[in-house]
Amino acid sequence: YMQFGMPSGASKPTSNTQRKAYDLITDSFGAGFNAPLMVVANGPVPQADVQRLAASVAEQPGVAAATPLAANDQVAVVRAIPTTGPNDQDTSDLVHDLRDHRASLESVAGAPVLVGGATASNIDVSTKLRDALPEFLLVVVGLAFILLTFAFRTILVPIKSILGFLLSIAAAFGAQVAMFQWGWGEHLFGITPAETISFLPIIMIAIIFGLSSDYEVFVVSRIKEDFSTTGDARGAVERGTAQSARVVTAAALIMFSIFVAFMFADDPTIKAIGFSFAVGVFLDAFVVRLTIVPAVMAIVKSRLWYHPQWFARYVPDPDIEGKNLEEQLHASRDVVAVTRQAP
Repeated sequence: YMQFGMPSGASKPTSNTQRKAYDLITDSFGAGFNAPLMVVANGPVPQADVQRLAASVAEQPGVAAATPLAANDQVAVVRAIPTTGPNDQDTSDLVHDLRDHRASLESVAGAPVLVGGATASNIDVSTKLRDALPEFLLVVVGLAFILLTFAFRTILVPIKSILGFLLSIAAAFGAQVAMFQWGWGEHLFGITPAETISFLPIIMIAIIFGLSSDYEVFVVSRIKEDFSTTGDARGAVERGTAQSARVVTAAALIMFSIFVAFMFADDPTIKAIGFSFAVGVFLDAFVVRLTIVPAVMAIVKSRLWYHPQWFARYVPDPDIEGKNLEEQLHASRDVVAVTRQAP
């Protein structure tokens, strides 16, 4: 499954100086020295109580050492060294455990106690982004459903579009996890297996969904335009896909080339972003929009454009294919012809 984390020295290439420093500290002192936590007592704490607070923190499971850093009449700081690295799940569990036992620590310090530091902040950011992911996806999918329903005046087309996007994004997530988290691309990309960057899924959903919607509109609008003119559902799929394929292919190859260029960067975070986007765009354009979508539309045929009678009363017709305008033009021509023939 997808594990979230923020960039750290452990994810850098072995030739990188930041990685060398990270490994040197890990080998000499332990992985936890790259992930110190700050336990802060917000208030005047006597020196003896600061020592007892450090001892109490050191007794917590997963803490390798705890030492007082500073204390004055406003705040006291204790540095806690975990037994594990900054992106390790045990370190995240330790942060939550310290916060859960805050009441006992406050009784020792005699002041409110907070757990922070760079490591705890990264864990908090990862947790927030992970928790916000379902809501963000729901908002994006919901708005797309409304807009596509308005554009094509049918329910099945938006559902098909959203299912295709979910398929593309799921495949892109899976490829990213396999290559960069499980380590399948360790030798190919010269990276060290690490957690998925916390902000990557949200960026992927936003960008790939935007491109996916463009490709969907390119293909489906041309198919609907042909169907509105001929009434031949299967033929409209064939002709519409053939006519829009060049536009979708050109647009997808442009974005694919841009994202592939990211994969030549030295930073593994940039490589992961480029790889994930490239896979997502390639699968959505060539597998979903130009293969699966036309196949499904050819099977469903004219039923794809069905909508209940009450639907037309609440959903206005944007006429993106220009059918109504064409009918008005034909009517105008007929009126002009009749007028000219009149004595």
